[in-house]
Amino acid sequence: MPDHYERVLLKLSGEALMGSVPYGIDPHVVASLALQIKDVAQTGAQVAVVIGGGNIWRGLAASSQGMDRSTADYMGMLATVLNALALQDALEESGVHTRVMTAIEMKEVAEPYIRRRAIRHMEKGRVVILAAGTGNPYFTTDTAAALRALELDVDVILMAKNRVDGVYTGDPHADPTARRFRTISHQDAIERDLRVMDAAALSLCRENKLPILVFNVSEDGAILRAVRGESVGTLVTSGATELE
Repeated sequence: MPDHYERVLLKLSGEALMGSVPYGIDPHVVASLALQIKDVAQTGAQVAVVIGGGNIWRGLAASSQGMDRSTADYMGMLATVLNALALQDALEESGVHTRVMTAIEMKEVAEPYIRRRAIRHMEKGRVVILAAGTGNPYFTTDTAAALRALELDVDVILMAKNRVDGVYTGDPHADPTARRFRTISHQDAIERDLRVMDAAALSLCRENKLPILVFNVSEDGAILRAVRGESVGTLVTSGATELE
């Protein structure tokens, strides 16, 4: 791992905002995440965030119950905007200048996503929260994270997981013999079907040699440690695979 990353994209699931509540947003968890992101921003690192919406709505689950897939996915995109606004509020409460940019235009609450404008915000030290996925149905927020990371020329995708501290040979909650990878290649992750992120997103990262750091966001200071290049989680790269 490098000594530090200068520009990162943090991928947060919607479930990361739930905490102990069964549905929606736990303000205490959002405030805690905001403080972690603030610590990163204060190092001078440039930060973009892509956030999911599964704590509010899952389009794929709704479509499996008979709803039109495109309609269900657009509803999911709107759920990510709710999460983005909650995170923006928590960041600004902690003194971090923040911009929400959306792939679906809703100018009363956020800026439309424009690549050059997003880069400029980051260069000025603002945290940019990218909501509404890619703006297209049938694409996950994982794919949005991979796409935006490449567009914004980030050094790494920080793939924040809940209660999983890396990539394992199996499910660590079900298989006591599962071992964690220190590093794993994109190709190995795809062939082993390890679900680092969805297959389309992982393939996009592989084709463009974009590293992904998978770590447990619930550990104190985990995001800052990841940005500093400390030994956190599992690094997915175009290089060799190595077990711990």
